[in-house]
Amino acid sequence: MEKELLELLSLFNYEEAARFVEKYQPAELAEIITKLHGTDEETLLPFCSAIESELLADTLVLLDADVQETILSGLRDYELEKVMDEMSVDETVEIIEDMPEELVRRIAELDDIMMLLKDRNYAVLKPLLASMNAIDLAEVFEETENDTDLLLLFRILPKDLAAETFIEMDSDVTKRLIDKLNDRELKAVMDELFLDDTVDLIEEMPASVVKRVLAQSDQETRAYINELLKYPKDSAGSIMTIEFVSLRPTMTVDDAFERIRRTAIDKETIYTCYVIDPTNKLLGLVTAKDLMLAPKTALIEEIMNENVIYAYTEDDKEDVARKISDYGFLALPIVDREMRLVGIVTVDDAMTVLQEENTEDIAKMAAVTPTEKPYLKTSIWRICLNRLPWLLILLVSSTFSGLIISANETTLNMPVYGIILTACMPMLMGTGGNAGSQASAMIIRGLAVKEVEFADFWRVVWKEVRVSILLGAMLSVACFIKLLVIDSLYAVTNGMLVALVICLSMFVTILFAKLIGAMLPLLAKKCRLDPAVVASPFITTIVDVLSLTIYCAFAVWFLGAV
Repeated sequence: MEKELLELLSLFNYEEAARFVEKYQPAELAEIITKLHGTDEETLLPFCSAIESELLADTLVLLDADVQETILSGLRDYELEKVMDEMSVDETVEIIEDMPEELVRRIAELDDIMMLLKDRNYAVLKPLLASMNAIDLAEVFEETENDTDLLLLFRILPKDLAAETFIEMDSDVTKRLIDKLNDRELKAVMDELFLDDTVDLIEEMPASVVKRVLAQSDQETRAYINELLKYPKDSAGSIMTIEFVSLRPTMTVDDAFERIRRTAIDKETIYTCYVIDPTNKLLGLVTAKDLMLAPKTALIEEIMNENVIYAYTEDDKEDVARKISDYGFLALPIVDREMRLVGIVTVDDAMTVLQEENTEDIAKMAAVTPTEKPYLKTSIWRICLNRLPWLLILLVSSTFSGLIISANETTLNMPVYGIILTACMPMLMGTGGNAGSQASAMIIRGLAVKEVEFADFWRVVWKEVRVSILLGAMLSVACFIKLLVIDSLYAVTNGMLVALVICLSMFVTILFAKLIGAMLPLLAKKCRLDPAVVASPFITTIVDVLSLTIYCAFAVWFLGAV
């Protein structure tokens, strides 16, 4: 071992030591690391952390398994990721075969799992998959193109993890898997699913698959599924689950714990328990914390919270999700009009609803018909058909801009001034459209999170008037300076007057654009339309027409007699 390297390591100068070994070949460095592993492991780890990732990766494959384990275990996650990225899939698979399960979890990536599956290396693959999260496993299944491999992966998973992964998979993958599962395996999966997840699954599957799924469910489960499917698609009833813990007010805390222990395995959540009477009327709720802090002999009616926040089965599911978000609940009870508790909506379902609604709003704001499938799994024809109607509508509406330009052809063809006026049209229209889009985006977001209501109409208008005056003044001044200095209008006869026309048009355009952008979403909400529909594309089209009208009117007014 080099004397100079030893001196650097003894001084804890690991960065300099790492630069010193950059000239080494991987085999030479492997020899040094092996010696350090046997004599000074405390120095080995920080030294390896400082070594350039590509060199360390090339060296690792030459080391013994115990040395590899020591180094990889000591690397931080981001360091480990950089080193493993430098290795080929084959090299990674070869390394993880000799590593403990905990380290394999940190190392293995999707490509490595696919290679293990291809090699049928179940000794490594089975414990690795069993230790993974259902969401990460779903990604593995979605990358598996061969149906036989898909079934193989599913069969080596533990039963409960297989069910969790089943509901996280994309609907296309789920359908492929159901087609490969035999009736016994399908029944085992369905028995592990919560009812609301089963309903979600059924809603996405074709009729042939639904028939088979229902056939593997017991009579009671089928009855519950059919009941949940009766609720409107966008209602709270369609996303609720009936698997909750219910208690009687006359129970003691000890009785409650006994009931929870007996039934919890089939419940989606046990952190909040709901108190009902013999007719299922909702009386109150108790949390797990309430139960743990109360005396064992205390009655539930003595410790329950009677001020319960709830929603009705026919309430919009987005409103229910917002309520869960606003109050920070883990679940929200759902009742019918007789105040009978029929189910709960859990926070994970609420998050899914909010994500879907946000995705839908973004699509509408971009003038695209929303689709339930991910972008990469949507056919080009479906994408085309989703976009075409809106583009046609905007195309027709944009023709008004052309009509205004044609109607003011004389004004725009003025000697000298016409060229300048025409050149500034895109700037004016673009600034107005952007100003309107800014206002509409803020108001649409405010309406979505209940920060703004239609009752605030005039407060919003007055605020946007003041904002537009400030913005219009600042942009107009900047535009005036730009026209005189950069565009050299100071050298043109009556150039100051032309610049004034352009800047005054910009000021008035921004004022109207801000007002339109703020008012249209509020009016849409009042008319029970989705505010996102009147977002950027429509507002931009309206502002384009308005800005051209204002622009030509000012040009005729100020320059017509010049």
